[in-house]
Amino acid sequence: MAEVGRVVDGLRAYRLIGAMWIRSTMAYRASFAMTTIANFAVTGLDFVAILLMFSRIDVLGGWPLPEVAFLYGLSCVAFGLADLAIGSMERLGQRVRDGTLDTLLVRPAPVLAQVAADRFALRRLGRITQGALVLGYALGTVDIAWTPLKVLLMPVIVLSGAGIFCAVFVAGAAFQFVAQDASEVQNAFTYGGTTMLQYPPTVFGKELVRGVTFLLPLSFVNWLPAAYLLGRPVPLGLPRWVAFVSPLVAVACCALSGLAWRAGLRSYRSTGS
Repeated sequence: MAEVGRVVDGLRAYRLIGAMWIRSTMAYRASFAMTTIANFAVTGLDFVAILLMFSRIDVLGGWPLPEVAFLYGLSCVAFGLADLAIGSMERLGQRVRDGTLDTLLVRPAPVLAQVAADRFALRRLGRITQGALVLGYALGTVDIAWTPLKVLLMPVIVLSGAGIFCAVFVAGAAFQFVAQDASEVQNAFTYGGTTMLQYPPTVFGKELVRGVTFLLPLSFVNWLPAAYLLGRPVPLGLPRWVAFVSPLVAVACCALSGLAWRAGLRSYRSTGS
């Protein structure tokens, strides 16, 4: 019961802090609109790069444009949801270095919720919107033999992918307790991970595909479930049922990242400033 109470307190603190930042953002609506549009445009450049490649080729690693767009949309929306929810975790290293994390420790609210909701940025909706538009285009053009099971699997894939990326954000933040200036290392696995997943697994070496399947299971965000939906061979010759394992992988990743966070927080020593 105590654990449930901490979760409820954390969600309440997250909601209150997030609402505070949303009210602050909405006080300057023109600025919010411009930054959201800018976020939409900047993140859309990734898909523009893919379109430029397909202006010279017909397939990429054996995947045509609609199927690559499908990978892109799944990855972008899943990451966008995680980035919107807890993207502020990447700034933990700065708080550790300047000692401002101490102010969060003395507040009657879970530190994880405070860090995750800090500077909650609605402008990140631009990435989600852009990814959703590409995903909509892909769903309208890709050749998928839809069944009730595949229809139900779509939202599960997106939410599971968001959960996996959230776990990576939290684990990266936990690492910053030890290596205080490691935000770029964290970004390599978050922003770098979503960029990698936007391309077919066939363009990468098998060693890398194995790494993002069995070590850092990013392939469960879209590569494995997308292979099932599109009727393609599953990477690494894995059985087709792995497409349905993404929710379990997300839960396991969140549990492990939670343990890493607790270990990192226990190891924290104040700067004394």
